[in-house]
Amino acid sequence: MAIAGEVNSRPSTAMGAGRRTAEFGGKLRAGTVLTHLGLIIVCFAFFVPFVWMITTSLKENAQIIAWPPTWLPNPFAWSNYTDALDEVPFFRYGWNTVLISVLSIAGSLVSNTIVAYGFSRIEWPGRDVVFVFVLASMMLPFQVTMIPLFIVFSKIGWTNSMLPLTVPFFFGHAFYIFLLRQFFNGIPRDFSDAARLEGANELQILWQIIVPLSKPALITVALFQFLASWKDFLGPLLYLNDEDKWTLSLGLANMQSSMGLSQFGQIMAVSTMIVIPVLIAFLLAQRYFIQGIATSGIKG
Repeated sequence: MAIAGEVNSRPSTAMGAGRRTAEFGGKLRAGTVLTHLGLIIVCFAFFVPFVWMITTSLKENAQIIAWPPTWLPNPFAWSNYTDALDEVPFFRYGWNTVLISVLSIAGSLVSNTIVAYGFSRIEWPGRDVVFVFVLASMMLPFQVTMIPLFIVFSKIGWTNSMLPLTVPFFFGHAFYIFLLRQFFNGIPRDFSDAARLEGANELQILWQIIVPLSKPALITVALFQFLASWKDFLGPLLYLNDEDKWTLSLGLANMQSSMGLSQFGQIMAVSTMIVIPVLIAFLLAQRYFIQGIATSGIKG
């Protein structure tokens, strides 16, 4: 009788375990659905302004100020783009912006890579103390240092040129140094030790071993610097006086102040053309960007 009762209790126990597993699986699926639903809502909230900018760039003025607002242009005012290019020397401003961005990226990659390697792979007295001071410099916003920097650059005759917007990046940036140092620390030291045994010096180890293994972090630094230089407004406003040397951000600000809301479609057309290169750069570097952030110790 006891054996029969024990046998009969096993199916009920198995059924209870199966029921709990099913309930847990149902809760897990419900949580996953809610999480994805929340992410979709957040993505939609971020995507709506971009869609509105593009559609507005293709609307006529009467449709832009119409109420209730309409999403789809009718008809499509493609002339907003051609009129905007006639109104603003977009390609000249674009070339200036590209030149500043490329030089800034080159300076950031060269200087920050060397400095970060020195902080992560080379032992020298006071290294950690100096690194703390480097990190402390991140607490100083640009608004605090822009007046002393402007005085220095004006004394050496660099104002009204691209030098103040590019040369400083050849001397390192605290955030990029921190990011690359964290990534370099994750690379096994066995690679460096083996190269030293083969007679390689520090520069050879950096160039032939560390740099190829650090492609995600380097692309992350390049993308960050590209975004910072591409959208920078305060720096060019301080140092660039001649209109021929203006960047896209200065050109757009001047266009907004001169046109106001009378040609809002053209302003949105220029804004769209400015944003598109940023989106293309992020989409091309997205995989490396996420990997560089996830493996450098600065993820949220």
